[in-house]
Amino acid sequence: MPRRTATMLASLLMLIALLCAGVLIPVPYAEMSPGPTYNTLGEHNGECVLQISGHKGCETTGGHLNMTTVRVTGSEYRMNLVEAVYGWLSHDNVVVPHDTLYPDDKTPDEVNQQNAEEFSQSQESAKVAALEALNKKVTSQVIVGAVVKGSPSEGKLHAGDVIKSVDGAAVRAPDDVAKLVTKHKPGEKVTFSIIPAKQAAAAEKSGKRPTGQKQIPITTKKAGGRAIVGIQAGIDYTFPFKIDIKLADVGGPSAGLMFALGIVDRVSKEGDLTGGKFIAGTGTIDDKGVVGPIGGIEMKTIGAREAGARFFLTPKENCAAAAKDVPDGLRLVKVHTIDDALKALKKIRSGDTAGLPRCAAG
Repeated sequence: MPRRTATMLASLLMLIALLCAGVLIPVPYAEMSPGPTYNTLGEHNGECVLQISGHKGCETTGGHLNMTTVRVTGSEYRMNLVEAVYGWLSHDNVVVPHDTLYPDDKTPDEVNQQNAEEFSQSQESAKVAALEALNKKVTSQVIVGAVVKGSPSEGKLHAGDVIKSVDGAAVRAPDDVAKLVTKHKPGEKVTFSIIPAKQAAAAEKSGKRPTGQKQIPITTKKAGGRAIVGIQAGIDYTFPFKIDIKLADVGGPSAGLMFALGIVDRVSKEGDLTGGKFIAGTGTIDDKGVVGPIGGIEMKTIGAREAGARFFLTPKENCAAAAKDVPDGLRLVKVHTIDDALKALKKIRSGDTAGLPRCAAG
């Protein structure tokens, strides 16, 4: 066989071997891509996303307030080298280390559970922020969020119990509980004044303030060099009317802002916030209405534009990353609070968009 032919054959065989290796050898990466968007003012699977008793339903003037999502490869999926290279070269996808999405110290079920809890909490914060923006009364109380198995509180305190005081000191925020407990030395007793969860739930259902406090003494134990009782304190809100958010198969906290704006649209006497415009966005939101950053901003702007959005409400801290590669026809609007977002919506629906706060690339 001539040398040239042999060299070409050897090169071809090596190329085939490399391609086979690229297909067969898994690499520790995962992929993020634009996910679906959901109009918080519309329907999903045949029912209104936002269901608010005593207020308007899904009827709109054609406007959109779409929350955005990111699609990720599953925890069990193992990307091969060819797919990773294709993802790196693709404009619409992002390849990230596998443990960025699925940390080694958590099982896939634990990751899914965390995402579900964050999504649930984002809904509660969205309700509070929206109603506060509308000057609607929202009451709150500190509760036992969870009891650690095998802890001193097991069997004495229960999830949903309302914590009124610790050692006689009034509890007004979840952090107060830890501060009061850690004043003790491990082994000392601390007394919780609580309203049992069943009584609290019955009172809320009847629209009355819960009564019937019980004194529960608990002996602390040592953990991390300090005294603990083994509970996680949380906060429970009472709203002036029932608000249900019907959207399954979505996780994480990043829909908070758009849920809050959707609630304002449904409850506000001003009517449609969008003026018939297609607006999308993202961002966490806390009880005070502060908008926080999220992950996958580049994927979300692409998904929003593909869905038809012309404006994208962008958390201030995500602006620099989002502005590096803005999809054609999409305008980024910087927001830091729900008030910022409401002011921006007012400008958009009036057509006065020249003064909208812009995102600049960092």
